[in-house]
Amino acid sequence: MPPAQNLGVMELVNNTPNVPAAVGPYSQAVRCGGLLFCSGQIPINPSTGKIEAADVEGQARQVLGNIRALLTAQNLDMNHVVKATVFLTSMADFPKVNPIYEEAFQGHKPARSTVAVAGLPLGALIEVEVIAELQA
Repeated sequence: MPPAQNLGVMELVNNTPNVPAAVGPYSQAVRCGGLLFCSGQIPINPSTGKIEAADVEGQARQVLGNIRALLTAQNLDMNHVVKATVFLTSMADFPKVNPIYEEAFQGHKPARSTVAVAGLPLGALIEVEVIAELQA
């Protein structure tokens, strides 16, 4: 196999306005090799630092708003997302989340995986992580 291509310098993204602070030892995002790797967002309201919505629909809207804010801080938008991973604590919530996700992406359809998990941080019902292409 040929040697791995040098992807360039990794730049950590932290302390983004209007995005919840990381709840652990990780960065909100990492810029590397022309891509922005966004850590999973749970439905924390950045103004209060708490999960406020009790239902998956409200939590999905908050999560996608947090992602939008993270992308905006990097001069990007949802159209720059090339891959999304959705984590749900119940696959029964999939039909509730799907239209909210579709509305957030406004017709843009990045590659996506949806996975059921046993639990999420702070008792969240949904978490979403994305990878976005950086502008040239």
